[in-house]
Amino acid sequence: MEGIIVKGIAGFYYVKTENGILECKARGIFRKNNVTPMVGDRVTVIPAAEGNILDKIHERSSELVRPFVANVSQAYVVFAMRNPDINFDMLNKFLVSLEKNHIRPVLVFNKSDLAEDEEMTKLRDDFVGTGYEILFIEAKSGAGLDELFNQLKGNITVLCGPSGAGKSTLLNKLSGSDKMETGDISVRLNRGKHTTRHSELIEVNDALLVDTPGFSSMDFTMDAHELKDYFPEFYEFEGECRFNGCNHNHEPGCRVKEEVGKNISKARYDYYVRYYNELIEENKRKW
Repeated sequence: MEGIIVKGIAGFYYVKTENGILECKARGIFRKNNVTPMVGDRVTVIPAAEGNILDKIHERSSELVRPFVANVSQAYVVFAMRNPDINFDMLNKFLVSLEKNHIRPVLVFNKSDLAEDEEMTKLRDDFVGTGYEILFIEAKSGAGLDELFNQLKGNITVLCGPSGAGKSTLLNKLSGSDKMETGDISVRLNRGKHTTRHSELIEVNDALLVDTPGFSSMDFTMDAHELKDYFPEFYEFEGECRFNGCNHNHEPGCRVKEEVGKNISKARYDYYVRYYNELIEENKRKW
């Protein structure tokens, strides 16, 4: 029997199948081969005398390490317009990680009632050429959530973003119930308390939605020279630079650099250069 892992707690995996949710234990071979089942995995379950056994993990289309979720097709990247203010380096790092994992990002800016129209216009300008959908919402009141609800259908969707941005509130609104606890913002630290206890897939609108433990970064490793592949606004101009393999940094005759301030935002390009140089330095330290 096949299904999808919707929750994993203390060595037990809960698999959604056509016969309902089954509690399973994983085969010992997984541990021997250093393979850990993930929420979102498509699996084969077989009955046994000691209970249901998770027998096979099917090939994954995507895999996130932090949060630990497989087969996610899109991500609602949730940041607040205020309290806490947007950390753009963090936001861009989320986007790079999602691009690397072939997961479609949707930028969701919460607490839009606290922002001026000029700020929202600037945010759209900051992501010109990326093709990213940008939505402004008020999770507490439910304003602007219809489009997010409609886009869930047919996807496994992850909510990601810093603590205090409103992920748990948004989850509760989308699912129509209080699935996860929500926390207040720490005034002293100006950041949210971690409130979500575990990763779990929740069925909403013929889709699966996962909320994750509060986190502020996504862990992944990469080479500096592949970074350019995860900036979609560069795609149109690839192959038009003077030199093959241009990294769009110090090279002369770079077509991407010519478009900065036009079809590529200066803020995004400046972040790209900073992060590229950080990765170069990290690579030097490794050697």
